[in-house]
This record gives sequence, C-alpha cells and structure tokens, in this order.
Amino acid sequence: MSAAPPSFFSDGVLPVDKEPDWTSHDVCHFVRKRFRISKVGHAGTLDPMATGLVILLLGRATKQSGAFSAHDKTYEGFFRLGLKTDSQDRTGKILQEADASRITLEDVKREALAFTGDIMQTPPMVSAVKHQGVRLYKLARQGKEVEREARPATVYEFTILDKQDNRVQFRMRVSKGTYVRTIAHDLGERLGCFATLDDLRRVQSGPFLINQSVTLKELKEMTPQTLKSKIIPLSAVSLPANEAAVRPA
Repeated sequence: MSAAPPSFFSDGVLPVDKEPDWTSHDVCHFVRKRFRISKVGHAGTLDPMATGLVILLLGRATKQSGAFSAHDKTYEGFFRLGLKTDSQDRTGKILQEADASRITLEDVKREALAFTGDIMQTPPMVSAVKHQGVRLYKLARQGKEVEREARPATVYEFTILDKQDNRVQFRMRVSKGTYVRTIAHDLGERLGCFATLDDLRRVQSGPFLINQSVTLKELKEMTPQTLKSKIIPLSAVSLPANEAAVRPA
C-alpha cells in the first residue's frame, strides 16, 4: 500500500542540478510526482542541452516565481568556432561552416569585450519569445522565420578562459533573459568565422549556488524525510533583493 502524501513539506526552494536532455518542466513534473507535492514550479528555464542549476519552487514559493526568475545567472561552458546552426547551439541544423584556424585566443578575448555591459540582443528563432501570441520555437518548427525586435540585456562578466583548437571555454554572468547562445553566435560574426554554443552549465542563480543543489540521481533515491532537509524554507529567503543571503534549511 502506498504511503500517504507527505504533509510536512516546507513552502520553499529546492536547487536541482539538471542533467542534459531534461527540460525544466520535466524536473518539476518528476519532483511533483515522485514526492506527491501539489505545487512545483521553477525560476528560469534551462535548455534541454544545458546542465546545472534549476531553482524549483515548492508550495507558496511558486507565487514568487517572478522575483526568483529576476536573479542574475552565472554560466560556464564552451562554444565552437567555425560553425553556424539555426538554433545557435550544437543541437541545431548546420547552416554554414568556415575555417577558424586563424583565430587566436587573443582575438577571441579582444572581441568578447564588445559583449560586456549593456547590450542589445535579437532573440533566436528557437526561443520562447512570442510573436503575435505564438512562441518563436513553434514557428521555427514550421520552417518560418519572422522579424524579431532586439532586447536589452546586461553582461556583468564575460571571461574567455581557454581555447583548444576551435573550442573556446568561457564563464559568464548575465541578467535575466540573456541568451548565451546568441552571444556566442554574435561573437562568431564579429570574428568572421561563425560560432555556436557547444556546452552550457548554469552554476549560480542569484544567491543560489550549484553546490547547494541535489542531483536527479539523488532525488530518485531520496526519501521524503531527506528531501525535507534539502528544501530552503521560503522564510529563509530574502526577496526581492537579487543578491540576498540564503540560509540553508
């Protein structure tokens, strides 16, 4: 006989380390079903190809999704020079290739300076932005491309860490709604050789760090009692300040 639904869960935050090929919605659905929690949402979508920090909101915390989503995000990853795809990342259809062997690490670092501070971005077609009430990615699946209005974003940090052949390692801290793959694409245009996002990992969202998170493997084996100890109560989170301190439960 199955156990009764747990009645002791806090209204709070559960940082999860997402695996590749899972959507943020998949993670919410899994936790909701696995632990029989009626309200589970998230604060900021992470693309299926990406890994790392997804902030789950439990119970009354779902009502604060706007404030949690507004936090700055920090990413680590790689982009590949010499390649252009329709999604601006490695999962997309290859549109063009170019010889990037002439591009040096110093070239990349110099051109990356243009993408720090306040910038304007044109959302990619494979995104959740709406055009006349329809998500762009749905139009893209139909083979359609429409005009998109550029949007402001802020890049607080864009550090080029290393370059091995055509693969460039970076670290980036950005404002809400910034498309990292678009920065990779636009940087490739400035370099004259194309670029596409190859790997991406979110390591921080506002005050929440990746080392506070639980993995999906751990969640699959976790008891409700153990899960409770991992939840950061809503009362321990200071909002709406973006960089508020968070005290573990």
